Amino acid sequence: MNEITSFLQLMVTAMVPFILAAQGTMIAGRAGVFNVAQEGLMMLGASVGFLVSLRFGGNAMGLLVAALAGAALGWFLGWVTTRFRLDQFVIGLALFFAATGIASLLYKVVIGVTLQPPLIPVLSRIEIPGLAALPGIGPILFDQSVMVYGAFVVSGLLYWYLYRTSHGLKLRSVGENPKAADSLGVNVSRTRIWASTVGGALMALAGAYLPMTYTGTYTEGMVAGRGWLAIALAFFGGWRPQYILAGAAFFAGMEVLALRVQVAGIDIPHQFVSMLPYIATLLVMMFALRWASVPAFLGRNYDRESRTGH
Repeated sequence: MNEITSFLQLMVTAMVPFILAAQGTMIAGRAGVFNVAQEGLMMLGASVGFLVSLRFGGNAMGLLVAALAGAALGWFLGWVTTRFRLDQFVIGLALFFAATGIASLLYKVVIGVTLQPPLIPVLSRIEIPGLAALPGIGPILFDQSVMVYGAFVVSGLLYWYLYRTSHGLKLRSVGENPKAADSLGVNVSRTRIWASTVGGALMALAGAYLPMTYTGTYTEGMVAGRGWLAIALAFFGGWRPQYILAGAAFFAGMEVLALRVQVAGIDIPHQFVSMLPYIATLLVMMFALRWASVPAFLGRNYDRESRTGH
């Protein structure tokens, strides 16, 4: 396998946490709920997914419980901001700190302090017969773990749901003009809550992917800013699932490039190399924000008794 093919294969592998976290941000944002707790939810998903996989066996169970944990916090964000109209940004930050703390606490309670952390089996690659043998693209796209395939399927389903179904149209209308959607019989509160719930589940799955693919164990700080980058990716992708999928390739490419530079032993300070994804994100976002189609009601609570809706 040549260097380019190896780089692209690693890039596709690295895309998954960006895809899932950003798509979770997008689906909640399309309903007007701006979740900023991605980093914490990913840490919680990584901790819960690892611990459940370790204690009960099987990555599938770990992924399921991690998704449920993220869904619970996503539901809470949607419920309190809808029911009590609390500030979404403040509640999101509170959830970030709470989820980060819970993730660390759960690990220390179950595992304790140990010099040799336990390991779980990482997700194995699954070759798709016939397609994996295609020259060039085969090993890049069709020799990956089930989570890679799942991330692409989720992106396709979200695109189909948002732009090919009436329910998707209703969801988008809630994020653009909830007053008009409410007048047409759309349950704005219910839509916001379930969208936030789904978004939280996807963010936690993004975190659970990390120990099950990269390290086989949980370590504090392993999310390494990917949650914050997922927010930038949602804007970069114009809050559209297809563009988020494409943008994830850029973010993952910068991450793999930074790792390759470190491994190659190039005489560059590792702090500068670690900054590369963020520098690239800043430069890209300076231009992306000019064309990003941000939902008009993003981050604003809906009050049906108010003339303006907030």
